[in-house]
Amino acid sequence: MSHNDDTAEKEIQELVASSDSGARDPGGLPGKILLITPVCWALFQLWYASPLPFLLNFGVLNDTEARSVHLAFAIFLAFTAYPALSSSRRDLIPIQDWLMALVGAFCAGYLFLFYAELSDRAGSPTQFDIVTAVAGMLLLLEATRRALGPPLMVVASVFLIYTFAGPYMPDVIAHKGASLNKTMSHQWLTTEGVFGVALGVSTSFVFLFVLFGALLDKAGAGNYFIKVAFSLLGHMRGGPAKAAVVSSGLSGLISGSSIANVVTTGTFTIPLMKRVGFPGTKAGAVEVAASTNGQLTPPIMGAAAFLMVEYVGISYVEVITHAILPALISYIALIYIVHLEALKANMQGLPRRTNPTLAQSLLSFLTTFLGICIIAAVVYYGVGWTKDLFGGTATLVLGLLICLVYVLLVRYSAQYPELQMDDPNAEVVELPEVGPTVKSGLYYLLPIFVLVWCLMVERFSPGLSAFWATLFMIVIVITHRPLLALFRHQGDLKCAVYRGLMELFDGLASGARNMIGIGVATAAAGIVVGTVTLTGIGLVMTEFVEFISGGSVLLMLFFTALISLILGMGLPTTANYIVVSTLMAPVIVNLGAAHGLIVPLIAVHLFVFYFGILADDTPPVGLAAFAAAAIARSDPIRTGIQGFTYDIRTAVLPFMFIFNTQLLLIGIDSVLSLLLTIFSAIIAMLVFAAATQGFWLVKTRWWETIGLLLVAFSLFRPGFWWDEVYPPLVEAPAAEINQRAEQIAPDGNLRMRVSGINLDGDEVSKIVLLPLGESGDGETRLTNAGLMLRQDDDRTVVDMVAFGSPAQELGIDFDWEIQQLLIDAERPPKELVFIPALVLLGALWIGQRRRREQQSQAATAT
Repeated sequence: MSHNDDTAEKEIQELVASSDSGARDPGGLPGKILLITPVCWALFQLWYASPLPFLLNFGVLNDTEARSVHLAFAIFLAFTAYPALSSSRRDLIPIQDWLMALVGAFCAGYLFLFYAELSDRAGSPTQFDIVTAVAGMLLLLEATRRALGPPLMVVASVFLIYTFAGPYMPDVIAHKGASLNKTMSHQWLTTEGVFGVALGVSTSFVFLFVLFGALLDKAGAGNYFIKVAFSLLGHMRGGPAKAAVVSSGLSGLISGSSIANVVTTGTFTIPLMKRVGFPGTKAGAVEVAASTNGQLTPPIMGAAAFLMVEYVGISYVEVITHAILPALISYIALIYIVHLEALKANMQGLPRRTNPTLAQSLLSFLTTFLGICIIAAVVYYGVGWTKDLFGGTATLVLGLLICLVYVLLVRYSAQYPELQMDDPNAEVVELPEVGPTVKSGLYYLLPIFVLVWCLMVERFSPGLSAFWATLFMIVIVITHRPLLALFRHQGDLKCAVYRGLMELFDGLASGARNMIGIGVATAAAGIVVGTVTLTGIGLVMTEFVEFISGGSVLLMLFFTALISLILGMGLPTTANYIVVSTLMAPVIVNLGAAHGLIVPLIAVHLFVFYFGILADDTPPVGLAAFAAAAIARSDPIRTGIQGFTYDIRTAVLPFMFIFNTQLLLIGIDSVLSLLLTIFSAIIAMLVFAAATQGFWLVKTRWWETIGLLLVAFSLFRPGFWWDEVYPPLVEAPAAEINQRAEQIAPDGNLRMRVSGINLDGDEVSKIVLLPLGESGDGETRLTNAGLMLRQDDDRTVVDMVAFGSPAQELGIDFDWEIQQLLIDAERPPKELVFIPALVLLGALWIGQRRRREQQSQAATAT
């Protein structure tokens, strides 16, 4: 490797370290502390997530105490692992950093150390409480600046200043302000601010998933996923780029960081993409687009999936159910974009080591596929059988069964050579054979099976599911190398055991260091949340956004997307999601309801999340683009711009699923409806990709591009055209509410327009969907939903709203009026729009095919 290669590699690793795990690497005692502290943090998190504290009745911590310890570790490591300035020495931790680390850890741990005393004087803090809170707040802001750069620190500081300066603000955002005591008590000594929901999610769920991914990577799963993707796809046109997309998607299972994802897969994929004909800019851009989209991929999705559980109030399984189809079609479209780029440049794939016959390829594929199916069947049905047979001891039996399957899979994998990472700069790079490559690491899939089983079948909490999956992963990290050495009858068993233990130690340390940024980001984002709850700026934002958008839901969505992109240029995805969703999600839901569009809260949260992710490759500060450009030796700005053009498909998706929630698998009532939704979404995204790339079978003409965009829009949102022909709703008088409520299907919703005066004295008019539960007579169903009505002449008025009922959650209040009922109209299915759309697509295909044949004949003639 040349000197330039070494320099580029060093720059890339420094970029990842400075953004993900801390750039300092001192020697001696400071180095040991910087290694042991993250391991202690990881062990603490495992202890907190495990059932052991309750079984042993020792070390039981409540949520607030655990959050306090979690942040104490994060702040201590932020000051010791991250230098104060980019010019600061990396091999030395100055005394002032040690001092700030210790004081910051004490302030963060204050709630844990004095929990009982603080509980006794809740609402009346002492002077020492306030001093600690102020010091902790300032040190948290500095820790945030070090770990994540200035933007999040600036955003949090602006919101803090807004808290104090409320009376001096312009009228539209003015408030009465808050004292230092009240603000610091609210932000630091309660769970409304810094120690709120976001930090709780980081403590309970995110740490374990990041640790799980770090251990999986240390065991060699990252390399395995890359090699599998290359063995399957590398021989196709532009194969290395397609493999990069798939391997980045698989890496998304184990990494919540787009920058780490770029470096993990990109150091191998980008040089190979350049070899088969991709310019450096496009090679880097493909890796950036694939890696940023890794955060869209369930089950981990960075940290956002777990935050959505808390913010939206639905289960984790529901979150990943809603997220799966958009993520899937986004990745399919990116592979197709790569295919179109390969067709444009007439690229070829990489050579296989052997050229198997079709029968051999099918046999190898079927053997592998059947093997995976058998494993899945054993896990699924075997578990069910043990639960029925063994009752209370089923968990122990299940653990032993999985360990047995693991040992058998390792023995099976030992028959194939260990996967080595190839040098992408070698003169000849041949693809690994599919069968041996897939079979050499099947046991890596077992922890993912355990995780998914715990989440989806056992319905454990995400934290407990991640604990069991991580515990099993720890067993694999320690034992898989000794077992492979044993079954292969080669290598020193003692050395293999030692290597496994060192990889475990390194995995615990790197997993914890990867959490420093997330820990301080969720705490700093809590300042924004605390400001919203303390000042009531959420209501102000609703009025402000409604004013500047003129009441247009579409304009408001563009405004929200722009805020997410701008903030996301400097904020990590998790912090960006917390800030923007806290401010904008209720605004979109309320404004949509006021204009007749019922937007599910999960759709809005996913909308914000998608645009937060897109900021990772948005110039001028998309860090993922900088990492990819360093590997590709291309211009980072041009790489970022090219990556964003590939990601236009991801930017369009959120707008589509806001207006067509079937893309989030909401409102699908049959298998046929599900299949039609999946089919139409995939075709629409592929057509959109072809339109935006200006190439399908041949280069598209302007009118063909318009036709393709029209087809894509019609497949994504057939209801738009159908609503123009057949109105979706018919109005019914409010007096018929009891009869209409009786006719609604069990667990259905009654749509109605309501109006009244809210608590602020403002007149409100909006459309709501009232869930009615079980079937029965209309009045009973309305009462069960919390709504008691009376007739005042020709008006239907709310007489009473039950506390905590669905009606109250919708914001309906006493003395409001039911203005009208909106009943679903009987009309033909909107999917009939697919027919003319597909006819138009067929006509465009015929025209393109003729032109391709003409070009081929002309080329042959010359």
